Amino acid sequence: MKEIIFFDSNEKDKSFFSEKCINKYKCIFVRKSLKNYIDLTEEMKKANVISCFTLSQLNSDYLKMFSNLELIALRCVGFNNVDIDYCKRKGIKVVSAKNYGNRTVAEFSFGLILNVLRNISRSYINLINETNFKPNYTGIELYGKTLGIIGVGAIGAELAKIAYNFGIKVLGYDIVKNKELEEKIKIEYVSLDELLMRSDIVSLHSPLTKNNYHLINDEKLALMKESAIIINTARGELIDTKALYKALSFGTIFGAGLDVLECEETINDIELKYDMDYLDKYAIKQILLNHEITKLENVVVTPHIAYDTKEAKKRIQEITFDNIESYFAGKLKNNVY
Repeated sequence: MKEIIFFDSNEKDKSFFSEKCINKYKCIFVRKSLKNYIDLTEEMKKANVISCFTLSQLNSDYLKMFSNLELIALRCVGFNNVDIDYCKRKGIKVVSAKNYGNRTVAEFSFGLILNVLRNISRSYINLINETNFKPNYTGIELYGKTLGIIGVGAIGAELAKIAYNFGIKVLGYDIVKNKELEEKIKIEYVSLDELLMRSDIVSLHSPLTKNNYHLINDEKLALMKESAIIINTARGELIDTKALYKALSFGTIFGAGLDVLECEETINDIELKYDMDYLDKYAIKQILLNHEITKLENVVVTPHIAYDTKEAKKRIQEITFDNIESYFAGKLKNNVY
């Protein structure tokens, strides 16, 4: 019987996959992410399938411990946490939960746009804290503004449709042009620099690759309007945090809505709070930067929850199990390479 380890699993995952796998696969459930402080038993090292979320680090040092590994079934869309080159060399297939949360993430992204432009979180926090002074909560209307979407894939396309219905002009930056969006909502595809210069709102929806690390840096932020805001629900490493902090502090741009941060595992992974020895110089630097950026009044930061709806989580489970079943049936689905 094939063995599957579900890392980053909770009780709902355990209940769903246990029922689906009964009499088919042997399942092991691990609450923690796969990282260097995980103690793998000999039984776990014999697993045929690993299933995990974004916080697990599937580099060659960890993957080589699994002698029978055939498949990595990601319960997310991004795969920047996986050593794809190693998997290719070893013949390990990698599949993702593609398209589970297109509308979910797009809706959240639009929520961040409204929050930043209308001071929703800041006004609420001041209200419940009984702030004595009266800050300026004057916001900015969306109608007639220009939204630039970096990465017009499935999520970016959904955001474009939402924006269009609010009377917003949409610009897109992507290698592939979506003809349906060009026809129905008149999206205009432009270069990255032109998008940054013309947009009132910039929203990132690109996967993280070796080529777009720190895509948004000092140079790119300098191109944006002083009245513009930037939204990131993709991957934290797409933006140079130090550059963004400076831009927000000095008024180069108006504000930001961030659901992801660089090195965000230092925030989301409680294990790191108990054993700081696993943090390198880069991680420590990012902890300090992330802490400082959350204190800025023109920033809204959320803990990577854009994907987190009941509907999306259910789809993640269903797509993941279907990916596993399809692989063992000889019909690979949602493979990332």
